[in-house]
Amino acid sequence: MDKDGTYPVKLYIYDMSRGMARQLSPLMLGEFLSNFLHTAVVVHGKEFFFVGQGINSCPPGGSSLGEPDSVVDMGFTEVPADLFKEYLTSLAESTYGANKYNLFEHNCNTFSDEVAQFLTGKKIPSYITDLPSEVLSTPFGQALRPFLDSVVINPGGNNITGQR
Repeated sequence: MDKDGTYPVKLYIYDMSRGMARQLSPLMLGEFLSNFLHTAVVVHGKEFFFVGQGINSCPPGGSSLGEPDSVVDMGFTEVPADLFKEYLTSLAESTYGANKYNLFEHNCNTFSDEVAQFLTGKKIPSYITDLPSEVLSTPFGQALRPFLDSVVINPGGNNITGQR
């Protein structure tokens, strides 16, 4: 907690392609994509993210992805940890439950955007939330969509509701 009773909120950004998107996207998609992004929100000393098994948490930088490639300071929140946990539990029971993950329409980035808005009133950067539509706007993206719709990102962590 900060001295004024607020809590810092950070957005952790990971390049899931480990630099491969820069090299392969012009060949495969016909346009340049700098990365393939996974995001998580860090608040109250934990990193929170959405995967195929639901909402997970771990110590900051403690998932199998390691340290983030970049961090965005989202500002501060007045939402205490107990209220935030209730909020996450309600999300886990509704829109971000197990098996509701979709790589293009309902993923870690849509979760991070919704959580960041709840905590700070700010959206995450649009270059992150616009990435799926950029991929799908290409012929190769459309051709791969049936396969990519079955892809689930899971960097580990503990499911907040205990479901697996």
